[in-house]
Amino acid sequence: MDLVIVESPTKAKALRGFLGRGYRVVASMGHIRDLPSKQLGVDVERDFRPTYHLRKGGRKTLKQLREAAAKTAAIYLATDPDREGEAIAWHVLQALQVAQDRPIHRITFHEITSDAVRAALAKPASLDMDLVNAQQARRVLDRLVGYQVSPVLWKAIRGRRGLSAGRVQTVALRLVVEREREIEAFVREEYWTLEAEFSKVDDDRRFRARLVQVGRSKKDKPELKTEADAQAIIQALEGADYRVLTVKRRRQSRRPYPPYTTSTLQQDAANRLHWGADKTMRVAQQLYEGVALPDEGTVGLITYMRTDSTHVAEPAQAEAREVIARFWGDEYLPDKPPTYKTRAKVAQEAHEAIRPTSSWRTPKSLREYLSPDQAQLYELVWRRFIASQMKPAVYDVTTVDIASARDGRDLPYLFRATGRELLFAGFLKAYEVPDTAPSEEEGVAGQILPPLSDGEPLVLHGLFPEQHFTKPPPHFTEASLIKELERLGIGRPSTYAGIIRTLVTRTYVERQHKSLLATPLGFVVCDFLVEQFPDLFTVEFTAHMEEDLDRIARGERPWTTVLHEFYSPFAMAVEQAQAAAQAKPMTAPRNEKGAAPIGETCPECGGGVVVREGQYGRFRACANFPRCKWSGPWVVGQCPSCGADLVERKGKRGLFWGCSRYPDCRFTQEPQQQEL
Repeated sequence: MDLVIVESPTKAKALRGFLGRGYRVVASMGHIRDLPSKQLGVDVERDFRPTYHLRKGGRKTLKQLREAAAKTAAIYLATDPDREGEAIAWHVLQALQVAQDRPIHRITFHEITSDAVRAALAKPASLDMDLVNAQQARRVLDRLVGYQVSPVLWKAIRGRRGLSAGRVQTVALRLVVEREREIEAFVREEYWTLEAEFSKVDDDRRFRARLVQVGRSKKDKPELKTEADAQAIIQALEGADYRVLTVKRRRQSRRPYPPYTTSTLQQDAANRLHWGADKTMRVAQQLYEGVALPDEGTVGLITYMRTDSTHVAEPAQAEAREVIARFWGDEYLPDKPPTYKTRAKVAQEAHEAIRPTSSWRTPKSLREYLSPDQAQLYELVWRRFIASQMKPAVYDVTTVDIASARDGRDLPYLFRATGRELLFAGFLKAYEVPDTAPSEEEGVAGQILPPLSDGEPLVLHGLFPEQHFTKPPPHFTEASLIKELERLGIGRPSTYAGIIRTLVTRTYVERQHKSLLATPLGFVVCDFLVEQFPDLFTVEFTAHMEEDLDRIARGERPWTTVLHEFYSPFAMAVEQAQAAAQAKPMTAPRNEKGAAPIGETCPECGGGVVVREGQYGRFRACANFPRCKWSGPWVVGQCPSCGADLVERKGKRGLFWGCSRYPDCRFTQEPQQQEL
């Protein structure tokens, strides 16, 4: 009998069902060894030699593994197919201390199915020490930063327990803090648009067009900064005639999205299911490790969920094409299976994308065997993958330019309308996505235009000016922060959820609705760390370090060399930061729920204004409190009774909106949902 070692009991149960009596399958319960919890555990003077200890419960697990190994002929290490899995396998092997003449094999598979596991057993390999060393380098780097920078924080910021710094965590916090400051410093600007409503002379169907040009050149875009600017054009157009200048028709294709990677799965689950990254990965792990199905036993339903690759195996593509032909018809199949380029700056391992292990397992056929959460996530993965193998959607796009004239002479005002009609749904049959919003240069879109021809006269039914204001960049959400981290090359698929979890646990960031907002403590911690370690906690340095870790994984750089290059300047920076912390310690600010910047300026000190939660509901306050104690009511609109400010209040029955002139005006109403 041969021994197969995996990480989890669920995965072990699935493999037992596939392999039968010839194999014994045992779980290591994840990492069996790690650096010590209360010591640095890294000998800097001896080439950063790590000291590993058995984790809690590891002694019992190790005893079971040794007993199993003593009764087997060969050992197969079948942990996950990435750096972390390679490191788990290496730690297990080191702890087992088996004889050198014992056959030991490393096998990997990206899906927990009988075919995949047996194919891996047929082609065993050896441990990849480059991957192991890349994981060791990351672990040692993170330990050095965490254990040497965190004590500096404790000296610098008093009155708060549990402060910590992290190599990647702090850069993620910096992104959130800088976005908050960008929002706070934003000054909104007024602008106006002008739309016209037209119809054909002999057709009552109306459509709208937007003013897109004021002048003879295409570069002469309208600059309507005030209502007066818009009214001046309306007056200039009084009595004008309108005609179709040009009609342009074109076919527009919309390609399907690629199958999921870890980050895009987390983003889509956040947007569609309103899940955090932690929950998404927890449910995905369940689907990967296996679910009990009738006639099949425990089987993995999706491929490995920690990946930054969009590659799909040819057999999986062929099966998806059969499913598409069966449910939607051959007209939805492209001539050849599509391929997608991985967008991540540095793709880690040669994984597949996240996809169903069998496309024939439709969401409907599995629903009764899955929990509600599992069913929702499986349907997302299945639909996204099937859609990725379908033809593009095809639209008929019509762009109409409308000229204005008076007394036979053209006026310098050009309007534009865009009609967009879906001709062929393509991948949208399997995976619905919102229509893309038009740019202002496209004119008014999202409408079906009547048949029009060049030179055709039009009837004007009205000109409609509309006021707008520029908007600040949005607060980060979990989905958008993960997307930004991936774009910048920071972190890897296995780390995104943990980064956000740590920021929230340390109360550096708080969740408010879908947004991630930096807390006062988060601002102070970020400012101190960035000031004292200007070269360490930058996007550029962190992305460069990720690239070095990837080079270690590819065998291009020794891991100790990378650590030596990092440590010398880092140790000097730690020493200088300790001196600064002792010289000017500060008191940790109190985290107040709902302290979100709103883009206003304090009338007393010129600082930013935030919205806070108080005993009587939300109110506006200076962000520089307690140095500045200015505050004002949270204005939600205009009182329809007297025209004064309508403000938020809290009474015995909860929140309500009431007139600020109370008791002179007693208007009240139920509150409505507002976005900060």
